[in-house]
Amino acid sequence: MRVLLTGGAGFIGTHVHAQLLAEGHEVTVLDSFRPDVHANRPEPRPGLIVGDVRDPRTFDGIDTVVHLAAKVGLGVHLDDIDDYVSSNSLGTAVLLKSLGTIRNLVYASSMVVYGEGRYDCPTHGQVAPGPRRTDDLDNGRFEPPCPYCGAPLEPGLVTEDAAPDPRNAYAASKLNGEHLAATWARETGGRVTALRFHNVYGPGMPRNTPYAGVAAIFRSALERGETPRVFEDGGQRRDFVHVRDIATAVTLSAAALPDQPAFTAYNVGSGTVTTIGEVAAELSQAYGGAPPIVTGEYRLGDVRHITASSDRLKHALGWKPAYDLSAGLTDLLGSAAG
Repeated sequence: MRVLLTGGAGFIGTHVHAQLLAEGHEVTVLDSFRPDVHANRPEPRPGLIVGDVRDPRTFDGIDTVVHLAAKVGLGVHLDDIDDYVSSNSLGTAVLLKSLGTIRNLVYASSMVVYGEGRYDCPTHGQVAPGPRRTDDLDNGRFEPPCPYCGAPLEPGLVTEDAAPDPRNAYAASKLNGEHLAATWARETGGRVTALRFHNVYGPGMPRNTPYAGVAAIFRSALERGETPRVFEDGGQRRDFVHVRDIATAVTLSAAALPDQPAFTAYNVGSGTVTTIGEVAAELSQAYGGAPPIVTGEYRLGDVRHITASSDRLKHALGWKPAYDLSAGLTDLLGSAAG
């Protein structure tokens, strides 16, 4: 299979690239090497196109596109909103327009498209809480209440059939990319698989950038000799999935595309629910650092709990994560030592 891999020089992209090559595929990488992610910008060479997905071009001899290129993370402030829309929404649109006769696309989406995760009220059953109120957050009331009776809710696992509810610019741009890709598939007869990644960690995580994931932010603090700072009360539920498990999910999805529906979405997570406080504590212990500080601070664009079921991907494509959190953090520590 001849694969175009956008964002192939990034954190997830380098692992996907390695997995594709290990499986015998021919890979061309397209990456802009944007300066807020990469320290250096290389010269183009065979197998590497140095350029932006927002620049129209033609792609010859490609069977399948894996589209990872994106501006990631929650963002720092509202001034980022146009960059998210331009990099992610417009970037995806221009890429789709450039595909020509290519009909197979794996699109890197995110669990953030769901907003808050699944919640159950003892009286009203499954409910969808709205955005958390600033007054509640200021007073340390971090759990969203039932929108009907105000009762405490029990968080659960989201399935792919849940209604999307993006809560920040990044989430909105990733969901918009799904919609654009689905439109492209309908109009061209193409096949799209959208993979909704959970919190990805592992060797090669970005360092010292406000756009990195929370595990990377904690790791960077520890490597600087600082104590990790945990927002809210540390009880936010997440699913941390190893980057090599993400890579195998991508390659399985790419190989299966001709037999898939026009548009399919799959959650990609480890299947283990972990709190952010627990991850900070495990990383601190692994690096021999001080226990994390729970600050009570918050970011308005954050959701309280978001964990999802990956059963659809496991049953449909036979994917199975190889790393639990303990093994994954051991691997991360080993890569840092190396």
